[in-house]
Amino acid sequence: MELIQNIPYLLIVGVMMLIAFYIGKTMKFISLPSIIGYMITGVLLGPSLFNILAEPVQESFSFITDIALSLVAISIGLELSFTSLKRQGKGIITVIFSESLLAFVIVTGGIYLLTKDLPLSLIFGAIAPASAPAGTVAVIQEYKAKGKLTDALYAVVGFDDGLGIIIFGFASAIAQSLLRSEAGAQMNMLVVLGEPLKEVGLSILVGAAIGFLFSLLVRMLKQRTDILILTISMVLLTAGLCSLLGLSEILTNMIFGIIIVNTQSSKLIHTLKSLLESFMPMVFVIFFVLAGANLHVAALPALGVLGIVYVLCRTAGLMGGAFFGSILGKLDDNIKRYLGMGILSQAGVAIGLALVVKQEFVEISAHGASIGSSVITTVTATCIFFEIIGPVLTKIGLTKSGEIKPMKLATQKQ
Repeated sequence: MELIQNIPYLLIVGVMMLIAFYIGKTMKFISLPSIIGYMITGVLLGPSLFNILAEPVQESFSFITDIALSLVAISIGLELSFTSLKRQGKGIITVIFSESLLAFVIVTGGIYLLTKDLPLSLIFGAIAPASAPAGTVAVIQEYKAKGKLTDALYAVVGFDDGLGIIIFGFASAIAQSLLRSEAGAQMNMLVVLGEPLKEVGLSILVGAAIGFLFSLLVRMLKQRTDILILTISMVLLTAGLCSLLGLSEILTNMIFGIIIVNTQSSKLIHTLKSLLESFMPMVFVIFFVLAGANLHVAALPALGVLGIVYVLCRTAGLMGGAFFGSILGKLDDNIKRYLGMGILSQAGVAIGLALVVKQEFVEISAHGASIGSSVITTVTATCIFFEIIGPVLTKIGLTKSGEIKPMKLATQKQ
């Protein structure tokens, strides 16, 4: 154990990237995305087995996760030109609201029928809409998927992060109010309800400001490498500001990307996309190995009935909401059939929200502390399921829709 603790971090990074790369390659033989192999590597090297990526090591590498999520977010933003969104029409907005709100309603209802605990049910319902866009984007980029479903996936997994924050803020405020009423205390609902709105509003403002600053600076650059350096620098700057101000790095960087794609020339946008696409695979290897290391297999027995109900209700809410939203929005048939399959991944954001619940609710009452414990245990366990099944279903949906071409699949297997 002491020998493992003394391994230099650079050696750990090198070994985990090398192992993950080749395990990822083997996934092609069973028609799975490479990121499944990366996560398997993380499970093997993490606390579940060899414990090389122990908790202190993971904490030291946490900045890599922030960088990866920020790069994923700007990649999403670069796909969301106003022309593209207009082409998709108001229907995509209908889908975003439908899948997020239906997931909240069905999970809240399902957990309440099981537990008869309204504050607990509201919290599980509020966490349900939170997605993990990295898995979806990684599959899209790995197989170079293109089409209406791909465009819709970029929009949904990007914008539902902001909507999820708002839903969580409101539901958490109501749950806290109920718990404080049980304990005989009062709280200022207006202050609590205003927090998520403030976070989303500031995220949009900061992302827009960074985007316009980038637009001014990039005009003076011609070389591809110079543009890449400026882009990465601005992404790191944005991620740092989000950490400092307590903002959503996914939403902020996505707005950054939206400003760029809607203000710059098509030539620059093409250059940026190609630069990021060549850079992202390396980031995905490290990110998903660390994600796998966070998937504690020992937590699976804790899934229990509560976890199974959460998994089933969240799946039904997201997939059902995406389907009905697509019908109401009169979207393409492929979007109706397969969009729900691409939005099930759940990881970092959900666990982060669960940690917030654990920290804030324990101060209210014993009931609050019990809710915090139940939420963090169950969400951690269910994320293992969603992180594995999410990318697999995304690939199946994109393949069935024809947006992953058979020729490209064959190329991937070589």
